[in-house]
This record gives sequence, structure tokens and C-alpha cells, in this order.
Amino acid sequence: MDSASQLPGLRHSYEGEPLLESDMADDPVAQFTLWFADAVAAGLPEPNAMILATSSAGGRPSARTVLLKGFDERGFSFFTNYESRKGRDLAENPRACLLFPWHPIRRQVRVEGRTVRLSRDETAAYFHTRPYGSRIGAWASRQSAVVGSREELDARYRELAERWPEDPPLPEFWGGFRVLPSEVEFWQGQTDRMHDRIRYRLAGGSWVRERLAP
Repeated sequence: MDSASQLPGLRHSYEGEPLLESDMADDPVAQFTLWFADAVAAGLPEPNAMILATSSAGGRPSARTVLLKGFDERGFSFFTNYESRKGRDLAENPRACLLFPWHPIRRQVRVEGRTVRLSRDETAAYFHTRPYGSRIGAWASRQSAVVGSREELDARYRELAERWPEDPPLPEFWGGFRVLPSEVEFWQGQTDRMHDRIRYRLAGGSWVRERLAP
């Protein structure tokens, strides 16, 4: 039997307590804080890994996995090369969607919103906490550009490591984005595909909480 023929039978039945509006925080960041702590406590590998979806000005979608590096009442932050595909997308169309796929604990969180660049001070503060190799890597990789070979990439890394053996500076083309949420949905798996979906929607400066059909 080939793997494709097995697809109809690949399913998992979720069980657990229902997700009730009365049990949830008044705002989505407070609720995310609780769920993120649960994901960390459950030992999920890289609980801050999230799918980032963007779109070009022409509507061409793209998605990839990035790491959440900060969140508070202002939004959700990550860092990248501004000249990468996601960086170019967000320059053309500054809206994004994030998805946290915490399948082992039968939960997902989806965030939609407008994006803004972080200040250079915020970016520099984070950049200098990164391991030395990651800082050199930020310089060495023209992210999303075609590379002739692995050898070419490695040679570029060695050249830059020799130039900055201790403290590479912050590249002008590298920095952070913050997603300013306008919608945040919390999904929890339930039996018979009757999943719980609670959405927080920003309306008139306040958060409206509503249940969505699964």
C-alpha cells in the first residue's frame, strides 16, 4: 500500500474538556500568555515556532516557519532579513497571519494583523543577544537569493568570521517586525470534529469575543 492511499485513514480523535468563553481571559494576549506557558510546560519542541503567511502586492501568497521572539500588548515580534521574500512581501503588503500549531496538546492559535518594523534600537538589543554564529549567518546569507553552491555560502561565512572575529555589527538589511493583532483565534480539538474555536476581534478599540463554528 502506498502512502497516498493511506491518507483517508489518517485521523486522530481529540478528547478533553471543552473550551468555554467564560474560562478565557478578557484580551487575547493574556490568553495567549496562558496557552504559551502550557505549550512550554508540555515540553513541545520549539513552542515559539510559528507559520508566517504573507502575500505580495499582486496577491501571491507565501508561508514559512519562523520563531516568535517577543509578545506583549503591542503584538507579536519576529526577526528576518528585510530583503528576503517575506521582507519584500511585507514591504509591499504589510499584513500577515501567524499560526502556532501545537498539535500534541490539541491546540492552535491564529493571529491576523498589520505589521510594522521594529525600531533599530529594539532590533539591536535583540541582535546582540544572538549567538555569535547566528550573527555572522545574518550577514553571510542573502536570504531567499539564489546561491551557486554550498561551498560558496560557506566561503562567505568564513570570510565574514575573519572580518569580525568577536562582535559583528547589526546589518542594515536585517531587523524585526511586529504583528499588530486585529484577530486572534484559539482552537482546541474536540471529539467528532466538533472543535472549539474562540475568536477575539478588535472592533472600535475593544476586543469582541465570539465562538466560531468548527
